[in-house]
Amino acid sequence: MTLPRRSLLQATSLVFGLLGGALGAARPAQAEARLDSPVQDPQLLERLQACTPQDPLRRLQEGNVRFAAAWRAAAAAPDEQRMEPLSTLWSHTCQIAPQALAQGQRPFAAVLSCADSRVDPGWLFDCAAGELYQVRSAGNTAFDQAIASLDYAVGVLGVSLVLVLGHSGCGAVQAAISDAPLTPLLEDLVQPIRAQLRSGDDLTQAVERNARHVAAQLTAGSALLQDAVAAGRLRVRSAYCDIGSGVVTLL
Repeated sequence: MTLPRRSLLQATSLVFGLLGGALGAARPAQAEARLDSPVQDPQLLERLQACTPQDPLRRLQEGNVRFAAAWRAAAAAPDEQRMEPLSTLWSHTCQIAPQALAQGQRPFAAVLSCADSRVDPGWLFDCAAGELYQVRSAGNTAFDQAIASLDYAVGVLGVSLVLVLGHSGCGAVQAAISDAPLTPLLEDLVQPIRAQLRSGDDLTQAVERNARHVAAQLTAGSALLQDAVAAGRLRVRSAYCDIGSGVVTLL
């Protein structure tokens, strides 16, 4: 059941207040939802934002180009040399000071991705600790806790980009397409994927459709995210990762 807009905003503010991040006051339902960052020290904030790009989406795309090139080189290399091209990624990666990360975080983007072990967002986008806020579950679905986590990322941490990432060979989407019996909990997990599939979809089409649908569901399910998009503070995009090539394509 979806909460009324006013109730959702009030509940969100209460939760963030308990976390120590909410400083906003109650307001009319149509007003802009804003929550201040818990990082108050300007010097600490500067250190945490040392790797923050002007264009988060472009930064992710550039990082993926580097990763995909190294991934293809690793695939072509002998086993004993496989890690050499991948290790070169570290030479391009900005690293926030560990001392700063011990005191807070200020990621520049959030990624809602599958829990599949092959599609770690930090790996795919050549990002280091403190740069990406990650929410992961099988099938990258817009479950309530995922939306709440992204509310926190946007409302408290100031994230300006949310990317929903599907991938080739997704087991959760394959399970949604299949008629094979599932455990009750897995059935609950794939139900929202299955609900928006189209007859005749192959696995790639189903994964892409699911990623687009989830991106739309994030703002439909969250007044805070919806307000941030309307105010121009947030972009929500979807993408597809081909594991074989390592390439992430925007949808």
